[in-house]
Amino acid sequence: MALFVLKRLATLAATLLAASCVVFLVLEILPGNAAQVLLGPDAAPEAVAELTRQLGLDLPAWQRYLQWMGGLLTGDMGISHAYGTPVGELIAERLALTIPLALLAMLLASALALAAGVYAAARHNRLGDVGVMALAQLGIAIPNFWFAILLILVFSVKLQWFSAGGFPGWTEEAGGGPWPALQALLLPAVSLAVVQGAILARITRSAVLDVMREDFVRTARAKGLTRRAALLRHVLRNAMIPVVTVMGLQFANLLAGTIVVENVFYLPGLGRLIFQSIANRDLIVVRNCIMLLAAMVVLVNFVIDLLYAAIDPRVKVAGA
Repeated sequence: MALFVLKRLATLAATLLAASCVVFLVLEILPGNAAQVLLGPDAAPEAVAELTRQLGLDLPAWQRYLQWMGGLLTGDMGISHAYGTPVGELIAERLALTIPLALLAMLLASALALAAGVYAAARHNRLGDVGVMALAQLGIAIPNFWFAILLILVFSVKLQWFSAGGFPGWTEEAGGGPWPALQALLLPAVSLAVVQGAILARITRSAVLDVMREDFVRTARAKGLTRRAALLRHVLRNAMIPVVTVMGLQFANLLAGTIVVENVFYLPGLGRLIFQSIANRDLIVVRNCIMLLAAMVVLVNFVIDLLYAAIDPRVKVAGA
C-alpha cells in the first residue's frame, strides 16, 4: 500500500509541475500589459515603463516563473496588481464561498443522480427507466448558465422566493448568517447540479446494469436472494468504482463551472475573482487561481485512486 501511495504522490507532483508550465506559458502569450491597464490608455509611456519595472514585469519570463514557483513552495503567492493585497488572502476570502457552493452542488447532484440511476437500472426497459433517461438527456443538453437565468426568472422574479443575486455573508456581523447564506447559494447550486447530476445518473444506471449481469449476482439470486437484497448487498459496492471516478471529475468541473454561475448570480467567489482579474490583466491572480483549480483536480484524482484501492484491492495490487 505504501508503494502504491508513493507512486501516486510522484505522479501528482509531476502533473502539478507540468500544469504550472502550461499555465504560465499560456498567460504569458496573452496580449496586454497590466501596467497599461492600471494606469489607463492615456498614461505616459514613462509612467507605464516605471510601473512595469515596479511590478517586475520587465524581468525575463524564466526568472518570473522561478520566482512564482519559489513563492508557491513557501506559501507566498505575491501581491495583486489591481487590489494591492496578498493574492493568498484574496483567494482564501473567495474560497469561503466557492467551496461551499461546489460542495452543495455536488451533494445535490449525487443524491439525485444515485437515486435516479439505481431506480432506472432496477426498472430496466420499463416506463420508469425511460422517463429517468429522458430527463437525464434533457439535463445534459441544458447549459448551466441558461438554467441559472431561468431559475432567477421563476424563483426570484416571478415567485420572489429567493434573492436574484448577491451574498449576505456567513456571519451575522457581516449582515447575513448561515441560513441566509445557504439560501443565497441554493439556486446557484441547483443550476450547477442539474448537468452534473444528469451525467452521473446515466453513469450510475450503466454501472449498475453491468454488475447485475455478472455471474455472482445471478448466483446470489439463485440462492434465494431477492432482487432488492442482491442490489443492495452485492451490486452497489461493485458498481461504485466508475461512479466514484465520475463524481471526482464532476467536482473539478463544478469548481470550474462556478466561474460562469457566480457571475450570473453576482456572487463574490473564486470564479468572479478570475473573471475580474482577467479584465484587469492581473495575471498574478489569474495564474494562482488557475493553478489552485488544477491542484484541486489533481488532488481529487489522487483521492479517487485511494478510494479505488479501498473499494477494490485489485487496483492496489495492479498499481504497486
